[in-house]
Amino acid sequence: MSKLNFAAILVAVAFSGLASAQSPDPRGACKADYDKFCAGIAPGGGKIIACLNDKRDQLSATCKTALDSRKKK
Repeated sequence: MSKLNFAAILVAVAFSGLASAQSPDPRGACKADYDKFCAGIAPGGGKIIACLNDKRDQLSATCKTALDSRKKK
């Protein structure tokens, strides 16, 4: 692999990480919070999001940010 191709890959990875950091996916960002607070909730009908919002004061900052970015979409 040439140095130019390697540099292009590094830039692409860096930008993809930056985009996900700005708008985290609630499924990944809230996994630990879901496991801790809402594990008994079955998916569907927004029940998991409702559970997480009910426990909002106990959630991680990453999960709160992901939930907030979801509302803005």
